[in-house]
Amino acid sequence: MSVTKSAACRHTVFCTFAAMPLSKNNITIYLYALGAMLFWGFSFVWTKIVLDYMNPVSIIFFRLIVSSFLLYGFISLFKRKQPIHRHDIKWFFLSALFEPFLYFIGENYGVKFSTATISSVMIALIPVLTPLAAFVFLKEKIRWLNILGIIVSFAGVLLMVTGKGLEFETDPRGLLFLMTAVLAGLFSSVLMGRLARTYSSLTIITYQNIIGAIYFIPVFMTMEAGNIGHINITTELVFSLIMLAVFASSFAFIFYVNAIRGLGITRTNIFTNLIPIITAVVSFFLLDEQFNASKIIGMAVVIGGVFMAQIKMHHIRGIWRKIPKS
Repeated sequence: MSVTKSAACRHTVFCTFAAMPLSKNNITIYLYALGAMLFWGFSFVWTKIVLDYMNPVSIIFFRLIVSSFLLYGFISLFKRKQPIHRHDIKWFFLSALFEPFLYFIGENYGVKFSTATISSVMIALIPVLTPLAAFVFLKEKIRWLNILGIIVSFAGVLLMVTGKGLEFETDPRGLLFLMTAVLAGLFSSVLMGRLARTYSSLTIITYQNIIGAIYFIPVFMTMEAGNIGHINITTELVFSLIMLAVFASSFAFIFYVNAIRGLGITRTNIFTNLIPIITAVVSFFLLDEQFNASKIIGMAVVIGGVFMAQIKMHHIRGIWRKIPKS
């Protein structure tokens, strides 16, 4: 779906990324997917840093407030508002319930009770479950190479966090919250795919964040409003919180919706297997998390699975025909 650009917006980088007409043969689609995964990979590290200063609900609430003002201000300034059809209002509220509300609760508490790398690995379960949901709800076709790529990349994810005896040790509370995030992300992907047929990525993300912030108001006022005065404001806290709001809560989701529009849910979510790689590398340098041979091998397997899942069958046949026959 192409989006008409106003004269004021025509020369802005943000507008170009958010509204560029997409084609399945355009490499821009893959850059959208990779960009979203890059920001989300960093988001686990930023969240881990902010958790040293604030509780999870406060982080999510302020993250959504900043992102909502940023996005709503942008679409207002450049006249990019789209009217929401009455019959779609329920889908926006339902989508926002899954993400950002339930997803961010699961993700932030998951990071709190585990590590940034393990949290990102658990989120990589989403593409394993997505093909079934996409088939049931959106009637998307599933190719065997897509399924094989998902299996291979997920095996690489497991290899990154398991040692001898395939032991996987982390706080059960962290796993429970992260599984909540996985399920919420799964259903949100399906709903976002539905909304992306009618609305621009800016519209979807803006109103999802606004509705999500509304959902968090009673939770924030009940659980954490009294702790705000005790927060130690530092440069590290402000920087990480702004990065979460601007890049992880705004740009990443805009890129993600554009990728869904071009690739479909199943193939876009395969890229989420790259998130643990990004998180592991950044965590090694910024959080001093362990980075060993298993993680390196696992990363290679994940990347192999991602590219395998993107190969179309007719490309393989074309290569096979070009091989000289003896």
